[in-house]
Amino acid sequence: MADAASQVLLGSGLTILSQPLMYVKVLIQVGYEPLPPTIGRNIFGRQVCQLPGLFSYAQHIASIDGRRGLFTGLTPRLCSGVLGTVVHGKVLQELGPGNVQKEVSSSFDHVIKETTREMIARSAATLITHPFHVITLRSMVQFIGRESKYCGLCDSIITIYREEGILGFFAGLVPRLLGDILSLWLCNSLAYLVNTYALDSGVSTMNEMKSYSQAVTGSCWWMPSFLPNIYVLDRLLVHATKRGEYEPRK
Repeated sequence: MADAASQVLLGSGLTILSQPLMYVKVLIQVGYEPLPPTIGRNIFGRQVCQLPGLFSYAQHIASIDGRRGLFTGLTPRLCSGVLGTVVHGKVLQELGPGNVQKEVSSSFDHVIKETTREMIARSAATLITHPFHVITLRSMVQFIGRESKYCGLCDSIITIYREEGILGFFAGLVPRLLGDILSLWLCNSLAYLVNTYALDSGVSTMNEMKSYSQAVTGSCWWMPSFLPNIYVLDRLLVHATKRGEYEPRK
């Protein structure tokens, strides 16, 4: 219980701190470029036209909506993080403890079992939290058209249900699940290959090095969840274009 609470607190803190950069990144991904390019130099010293950086975009948003506007979409994102952490832990608990015997900890069968166990837990968490993910993205992207449809969590839920029904809360779920599953299997497989073939098990400090390699290769599992999937963003732009609130770049 204490571990789950600490994970929730740590995750919530990181979510709050990263929210402004997350907000800017989403707007850049959908092609929102309100600021003109500037003259700068590349790594070779040549003068080139450069788009403003993340902090310049953040200042632009703050100049319109204030500093509080940089935290648009924070509430559903926090709900998603907290609920996902709880569901993930509960599913792992229901599945039972993994095989932690030292003699088989590096076997490929052990990797398959542990990865399958983790895949089930993360898929369940993704399925439960995806509606909050959709609300988070829509509340951010509406900045482009200066909408106010998704201003609150409850209002967003009512709006999506009224316009699209239950399926509207699960737009883009399949590619998001596939991205999480593929990244999990790739990272765990990479950790297994590194530990088995790249590190010599005869060295006294190899156990510590193997734990580091697993931590490094396993840390990339969160990337597809952190990056809004292209399908959800495409759905957002399609809806906005139909309503005449967003004009794609030509």
